[in-house]
Amino acid sequence: MQYEEFRKAGHNLIDYITDYLQQAEKKPLFKDVEPSFLNDLFDEAVPNDPKSLETIQKILQEKLLPYCTHVNHPGYMGLITPSPNPAGILADLLAAALNQNLGAYSIGPSATAMELRVIRWLNDLIGYDEKAGGNLTSGGMMANFIGLKLARDFTTGNKAQHEGLQDNWAVYVSEERHVSIDKSVDAIGLGRNSLRTIPTDEEFKIQVDALEAAIEKDKSDGIKPLCIIGLAGTTNLGAVDDLEPLHTLAVREQCWFHIDAAYGGGMLLSKNKNLLKGLPLADSVTIDPHKWFYAPLDCGAILVKDHDQLTRSFGIQHAYLTDESERKNERYQFYVNGFEQSKRFRSLKVWMSFQHYGKDKIGKWIDNNVAQAMHLHSLAVNSQDFESATEPVMSAICIRYKAEQLTNEQVTRLHINVAARIEKEGKFWFATTILKGKTWFRINPVNIHTTINTMEALFQTLREYCREEMKKIKTSAPL
Repeated sequence: MQYEEFRKAGHNLIDYITDYLQQAEKKPLFKDVEPSFLNDLFDEAVPNDPKSLETIQKILQEKLLPYCTHVNHPGYMGLITPSPNPAGILADLLAAALNQNLGAYSIGPSATAMELRVIRWLNDLIGYDEKAGGNLTSGGMMANFIGLKLARDFTTGNKAQHEGLQDNWAVYVSEERHVSIDKSVDAIGLGRNSLRTIPTDEEFKIQVDALEAAIEKDKSDGIKPLCIIGLAGTTNLGAVDDLEPLHTLAVREQCWFHIDAAYGGGMLLSKNKNLLKGLPLADSVTIDPHKWFYAPLDCGAILVKDHDQLTRSFGIQHAYLTDESERKNERYQFYVNGFEQSKRFRSLKVWMSFQHYGKDKIGKWIDNNVAQAMHLHSLAVNSQDFESATEPVMSAICIRYKAEQLTNEQVTRLHINVAARIEKEGKFWFATTILKGKTWFRINPVNIHTTINTMEALFQTLREYCREEMKKIKTSAPL
């Protein structure tokens, strides 16, 4: 190991990253390049010609950096991937150097203690008591999967993990759920046909009466409720279900109550945290610090009101992993209380973020994003050209160009074409989505660098491009 080369390359890389963060706004947010070009760019055999770290950094600056999606650009408002905070970036560098494996206590003693403390902080934010526990995961997909496995095991009397599912069961969630719920229902052995997607009201919250009707129909057909899932921050709009009646139903049906707050959990740091007042009623909660806590990827969390259910669901200890020196309550083994055997040191970036900025500062960033979404909503509703799906409660907002003279198919094409044009220009990036059969621009700042001026510039661009696209469509339409 050439430590002096490592030291020099490390200093150069930190300098480069600092310059990159400062200049991200000046770069095209999304490079308009064909996938085939990128595949050809990296088309080479396994290297066997050693290169200096300095040379490799130059290669990266030529091949990798120009073609990244620059989430640190203030115009990035697409999928819920944040601009990472600098303290978290440094934390991941240190975590890689230490390479602690938190699956077993003996491969990361102090890192295990830190991980447990960060999980405790998240449980405190929810309002769980000292009996709570949890795991940091790769993201909401794995967190929801673990939440559904806990639900399966609990509701079946902790038999399913040994005997498999013996009866007919169903899981209930709103039609606005994240796709991770569908995948999780599949992965725990129920099958996706056992997922009941319940319609939402005009505020895109689950219709509780429709949920009750679905449960009663299933029970009459011999199908029992395994889990009721509440959404606390939907992907499209940040909508929050009425969590209290969902909890009441879960208690009545003696099934698990899980809440997906992967995105919305950031509101726990907001001045409007009461939006999530029903969160501590859940048996388990998904929160992603790598979304709205602005931590770098990857760091999701499954938080569980009763830590012992983790042990009941995952507690398998093979002989080769037995620690002879272990005594009760001294060495915490994540592999006994979770899914992962090899486990990244994910907590360091969250711990450093809270230590450096404090929860109030992070909360202010969150409130800024909410204000930006609200401002865009106001621009849309005060314009003759646009409509907003609903007043945003978080930073997610869906707006739509009215184009009343066009068919539904033409309106869909208009939104897709405008979004594609803006993506190619590289000043803004956002997605399109479908809500109740209509196509919308889905805009969601979880970005430290976005401002009110960014939203105004985006709206002006949308209005101009939508008008131009409508003229093209009307001109090309057959007589």
